Amino acid sequence: MATPSKIHLTLKDSGVVHSQAPTEESAAKTSQLLQENHAIHHIFFNDEGFHNHIVHHLLTLYSLGAPASVIEKHYRRNAAYQRPQFPVEERTVTDMANQEHFAKYLGKETYYHDYVTFFQREMEKKGWENVLNEYLFSGTKQADDLLARTFAGLLHPLIHLGFGIEFRQPAIIAEALAEAAVHDSRDSNYLLEVEKVATEPSSKMMLQILNEIKEDKELMASVHLKDAMDLGHLNRAPELTIKHVKQWTVSPGELERKTAEMTSSALYYTVTAQHPPKQVRFDFYFMHAVNSSIFFTTFNAQPWLSEASKIRLLKFKGYMDLTIYASQGAPALLPDEITNYIPAKKDPSQTSWESVFKRLFVHADDGHAVKFGRAIANAKNVLRPYEGESWAKIKGEQWETVANMVVDSVEAPSPRSKWARSVGFEEAWEQFEDRPVRL
Repeated sequence: MATPSKIHLTLKDSGVVHSQAPTEESAAKTSQLLQENHAIHHIFFNDEGFHNHIVHHLLTLYSLGAPASVIEKHYRRNAAYQRPQFPVEERTVTDMANQEHFAKYLGKETYYHDYVTFFQREMEKKGWENVLNEYLFSGTKQADDLLARTFAGLLHPLIHLGFGIEFRQPAIIAEALAEAAVHDSRDSNYLLEVEKVATEPSSKMMLQILNEIKEDKELMASVHLKDAMDLGHLNRAPELTIKHVKQWTVSPGELERKTAEMTSSALYYTVTAQHPPKQVRFDFYFMHAVNSSIFFTTFNAQPWLSEASKIRLLKFKGYMDLTIYASQGAPALLPDEITNYIPAKKDPSQTSWESVFKRLFVHADDGHAVKFGRAIANAKNVLRPYEGESWAKIKGEQWETVANMVVDSVEAPSPRSKWARSVGFEEAWEQFEDRPVRL
């Protein structure tokens, strides 16, 4: 049984997207490796705040039916560069229980393990659902701050939380809360400010707002290539982004529809932000908007979470998706990149969903690519009832095309990177070759 301190997967904990079914062997192996990661590794693998992705990678592989041997191979490769935990300080954990003192440890990576221990103990007393409602969704100043921090660090705490809830692993949920706690407050302050001024209902679709962001010359002048990775324009002129972002609203009764719109828009701008004739590459930062979208299927299904809390999660996600698009120079979106795409593999047996996942199983990275593939499969399921909507740009056979674009891009030779970064800037594409002509 999974507990706040023990990771234990069963075949019932297999996630929202399936290819081949997981096995008892893969469940046991993944549980063992995630427990090892939980015990010995920090959430950042270096001093610059780069995230440990082992939980994301292994659970994605497990859910899609990867063999235990493949899961362990990826774990050992990525575990090799992780940093160890800082020792737990019992006095600190005890002090965190004092609400007046909880905040003094926020934003400091030294206290990650202490926060994990604190949230584990809270879950042992109250249950993980009650802890999430108290520490993220209770509406207190402390909860609002921690909820907004969950969207910091390019959505990584949100992704971690999503995996914990999707696979019903309280220990991973404790990691996610601790991860949010040790991120700084810049992005969280920004989200809370957007929420504060977003008081008027709006009928604008996300795609319309994306276009208005691109056409806003003053906003685009505030976005600089050198700090696009850090959403640096928010340090210079956050109000220029807020005036657009606040126009994406979610009202009671709209949750399912607006979740589909968010999912569709994040994927559409990520896939179509190409630069012909350069080879197809996906923006590393945009990709996180897609990879985090998958968890809203799970969030929306939780009976212990109120509709108001689900709406708040979704609004914050929409705010961040729009902000991330602006931060990378708001590239032109080219739908012909999907409709005209010819997969690299000629044999149809190599371009099916099952084959795409198997090809992604062997890709040697930290899990971004296979997460991308799984998130696309989830998007297809989420968007199925909405393919007639004007904002649902990807439909029919295009879903398989998009999946092949992803796997082809990470398999294609590249001198430096499998991912592009800051694709709205011409300089982002200089390292990539022109795409081959396919007949």
